[in-house]
Amino acid sequence: MRDTRWASRLGFLMVFASAFVALGLATAAFDSDAQKRSRPKQSPKPVLNDQFVEVSARAGIRFNLTSGGLEKRYIIEAKGGGGIAWIDYDQDGYLDLFLVNGSTFEHWRRGDSPPSRLYRNNGDGTFRDVTAGSGLNRTGWGMGACVGDYDNDGSDDLYVTYYGGNVLYRNGGNGAFADVTAKAGVGGSGWGMGCAFGDLDNDGNLDLYVANYVDVDIERLGEPGSSITCTYRGVATFCGPRGLPGGRDALFRNRGDGTFEDVTEKAGIDRESYYGLGVVMGDYDRDGRLDIYVANDSSPSSLYHNQGDGTFRDVGVEAGVAYSGEGWGQAGMGTDFGDYDNDGWPDLVKGNFSHDTNNLYQNNGDGTFTDVIYPAGLGDPGWLFTTFGAKFLDYDNDGWKDIAIANGQTFPQLDGDPAGVTYAQRNQLFRNLGGGKFEEVGQRSGAGFAIQKVTRGLATADCDNDGDLEIIVSNMNGTPDLLRRTRKNDNHSVLISTLGTRSNRNGIGTKITVVSGGLRQVDEVRSGGSYLCSSDPRVHFGLGRAVKIDRLELRWPSGQTDLIHNIPVDRILVIQEGQGLMASMPFRKVDLRPHPGRD
Repeated sequence: MRDTRWASRLGFLMVFASAFVALGLATAAFDSDAQKRSRPKQSPKPVLNDQFVEVSARAGIRFNLTSGGLEKRYIIEAKGGGGIAWIDYDQDGYLDLFLVNGSTFEHWRRGDSPPSRLYRNNGDGTFRDVTAGSGLNRTGWGMGACVGDYDNDGSDDLYVTYYGGNVLYRNGGNGAFADVTAKAGVGGSGWGMGCAFGDLDNDGNLDLYVANYVDVDIERLGEPGSSITCTYRGVATFCGPRGLPGGRDALFRNRGDGTFEDVTEKAGIDRESYYGLGVVMGDYDRDGRLDIYVANDSSPSSLYHNQGDGTFRDVGVEAGVAYSGEGWGQAGMGTDFGDYDNDGWPDLVKGNFSHDTNNLYQNNGDGTFTDVIYPAGLGDPGWLFTTFGAKFLDYDNDGWKDIAIANGQTFPQLDGDPAGVTYAQRNQLFRNLGGGKFEEVGQRSGAGFAIQKVTRGLATADCDNDGDLEIIVSNMNGTPDLLRRTRKNDNHSVLISTLGTRSNRNGIGTKITVVSGGLRQVDEVRSGGSYLCSSDPRVHFGLGRAVKIDRLELRWPSGQTDLIHNIPVDRILVIQEGQGLMASMPFRKVDLRPHPGRD
């Protein structure tokens, strides 16, 4: 199905590129220079604080996340729902938005759970609800979502996780999706949470990993305070996850004919049945094969090293990413890969429960990581927060990856805790200062980070194609927050969209190296990450004050390497495997001025 709609998609991109720029192109073997571990030689300069404004209502996003009762008497009410997926489902060059809805026990028993919603991007900063007629009809207790073109037909498909069985929606390329779960063989019957697409065997087809949480009948959950595992610090709370059987994660291999094979057992995945939540894929050891990291709740987190023969080995403990830096077990939730120190090796961030720190695992380049959460300045600021969403991003376009954090307790009974823990919590933004240090800037970055809510999912995207990343978060029993920057600096950026030919169409797993202004940055195309979310599939690089990209290198999963030199900044670049630059579109200018009384 690789060529069914591919020509039309590429044709559209060429039309969309109203100002195509012909640039020098060269294809060559992978430069040995790119393999060298290089420590950064410069740090970001101080800039004015960026301001974020919450614009979801003005943007037309009118969605309420339903997730159980306000008392959160049962674990599914506290952990369920909140998934977010950015997907250009209609291929018009603007990312559309899919929001996963949860349920209540009453709705779930009656079979009339509120629907998830698809919002079409109008291209002017607003969105329109197009759920009706989209074919996204499944309701239930929804959890998360991930995006990938599993059949390589040029249209991105959508996988949605639920309690009681997941759904694969095939994008028909005509504005509508079809439920192909049964045919594809990827439904399952457990409690699905995070998911991610990735070509784990480099055969050109996207495989699928699904984290499963606990293996329980939600009609048989214990009552708060009924046992030791139904309390927290002496307070009666919902039961679990400790004391409940874990749900085994699932790995599905794409056969390339529209169906998948469940290879969980023979691949060696999650034999301990840990409590899986967040999932992200990345080539942490740079051996050309995607690996898998799973943030597990109340159990060791797992790093599955891809052995290259269809099997995986959990090296989380020996790699130093299963526990805290002190060796403590943690309640892992959201996670992401990103090279925050610009040394060419992907690092990891992971969110955890309150009365603990999050993790910032620095990649040592030898197959191991070191938790540097305290030296980086991220330890104490996170101690009282419960972190679900966690995402690397360069929000100020200075060339150094910052970290956005989504917070919210699971136990409303802890409100007023003497230690200072609250149920509703503010989200956090940590600016990368270079030199391995971060500072928290959320409290002075506008109202978007000041309000206390109970947040779960966090995803990023340049949804208005202006070169700056927006942040969207989902809030329990409330509306989402879409945060846009209103104060700009003079920094530049680039967005890179990858089109595979021998590799998978999305180019997931492609390593991209950008050299500009004396700074070298490396990132990968990926699906999944954070908590139950899928962010912008295009790769965003902040470029600081550099006025051109000196060198752009893409190493595809197939082994193909494309090199491009001397590229103008502030553009969306479309790069096709083996063909190089296919389109170059300047960023658009957006009116971000606040409108009093409407935000």
